[in-house]
Amino acid sequence: MASEIISPRAEQPDTGQPHTGGPDAVPDPAFELHRGGKMAVRATVPVRDAADLSLAYTPGVARVCAAIAEQPELVHEYTWKSRTVAVVTDGSAVLGLGDIGPEASLPVMEGKAILFKQFGDVDAVPIALDCRDPDEIVATVARLAPSFGGINLEDIAAPRCFEIERKLQDLLDIPVFHDDQHGTAVVTLAALRNAARLTGRALPGLRVVISGAGAAGIAIARILLGAGVTDVVVCDRRGIVSADRADLTDVKRDLAALTNPAGRTGSLADALAGADVFVGVSGGTVPEAAVATMAPGAFVFAMANPDPEIHPEVAARYAAVVATGRSDFPNQINNVLAFPGIFAGALRVRATRITEGMKLAAAEALAAVVADELSPEQVIPSPFDPRVAPAVADAVAKAAISEGVTR
Repeated sequence: MASEIISPRAEQPDTGQPHTGGPDAVPDPAFELHRGGKMAVRATVPVRDAADLSLAYTPGVARVCAAIAEQPELVHEYTWKSRTVAVVTDGSAVLGLGDIGPEASLPVMEGKAILFKQFGDVDAVPIALDCRDPDEIVATVARLAPSFGGINLEDIAAPRCFEIERKLQDLLDIPVFHDDQHGTAVVTLAALRNAARLTGRALPGLRVVISGAGAAGIAIARILLGAGVTDVVVCDRRGIVSADRADLTDVKRDLAALTNPAGRTGSLADALAGADVFVGVSGGTVPEAAVATMAPGAFVFAMANPDPEIHPEVAARYAAVVATGRSDFPNQINNVLAFPGIFAGALRVRATRITEGMKLAAAEALAAVVADELSPEQVIPSPFDPRVAPAVADAVAKAAISEGVTR
């Protein structure tokens, strides 16, 4: 029987359990909203009588199964596969919470699933796995993959998230996308494109400093290089990621080979001196004195949540454009601007993977939504702008067709 992931859910009974605090405490609205979960499943076809039942289930379903067995590609037409994504996590790197485990991560995965539906009209199923070994995760997801048109990896700690994504991309013929990496990177590039347009600059002329050499920082560095930025410096807790450091992991060693063309060494503060762009995906606090050394008219994208690395009020003293990861300041760098449209476009053309070209196309389309409406307070659209997901989906679908990664 065809079915659809929907939200909001039917009202759930009150279990009588306390919310937070004592019995007289005011109920926390977040707990009230989450009671019973944020999702449900409903049928998309009627089962009103024996005739309906005979079509939705036996014997009618057998004819459809036999047809798919004979022509496997029919699964995309006669099941939910081509409009459904698995949102997969191990709960090891949940935004703002860290390693909280699979059960505690489920509210976030449900939230991700309803954002897929709300903004991209893509059905999504949260799947929290109780394992940490990369090969076990890969094997489990590969076994689940026949039920889905795409895999969205979520909140899996670095560096194993890189290995898991790479192996699944090699194994599967459906899109596999680690949103913590690539969703963040796409939206960051879109905002940077528009900040450069607003101030009459070009991407190749910008010197970019990224604070954070985890999943998001590395993906941002790679997409900026792919978009034409030539001078990117990435910093981790020990300072600039440079080829002369003996403490680099394999992932950071590869990153060092791609970035820091001037061979800079030292701390984040050293890297910021004269820099045009700061991109923060690390947490911590950058001293105002270091921000003051950036080039005139700089861009500050301080995206740590809930506390940006550079407070917007401080950043505004020195920067022409300021962005954060928060919704209560202008220019929110929010992954929801990217992943629903990216998957909607990929699923529309039955893409077998999401390429670098598709990500670049998504970023350009996202930037173009507000290209004629730019201001220092608007270099990126609102997540609630109805133009966003269709524009991104169209661009991704066209790029997939152009690159020959569709069925």
